[in-house]
Amino acid sequence: MTASNSPRRAAAARSARSLEHWSVDAGEGDVAHLDIPPDAQRERSFEISCSLVVTQRGGDEDDPAWHALKVLVDGAQQWSRRAATHPGPRDSLDVQFRRAVPAGQPLRLTAISQVHRAARLRLTIVAEEED
Repeated sequence: MTASNSPRRAAAARSARSLEHWSVDAGEGDVAHLDIPPDAQRERSFEISCSLVVTQRGGDEDDPAWHALKVLVDGAQQWSRRAATHPGPRDSLDVQFRRAVPAGQPLRLTAISQVHRAARLRLTIVAEEED
């Protein structure tokens, strides 16, 4: 194999295999866990999306409604946010980020939600392998 053929063969090998898709939907639960097992042969890169969808259940100027989302990657905090819950049928907190996973290593994702004077409607984590 010549050096000029190497990138073409690598691209062909990537397109020949399916890219991984992992997801978990915790519904109205307060915590979502997603464990992606290791691949012994190759490094992978994932686009990760976490979403908390809520609805307001009350609140006033003295005690406003809020919702919060914290995301852990392999036990370390990746992102955290708390926001006022707006009136209406739905409000959300969403985050997207990329993570490279070395060969032989798992990826453990945890989304932790909190609500005050709001109700959880859905808590999800989605990980899409990038080419």
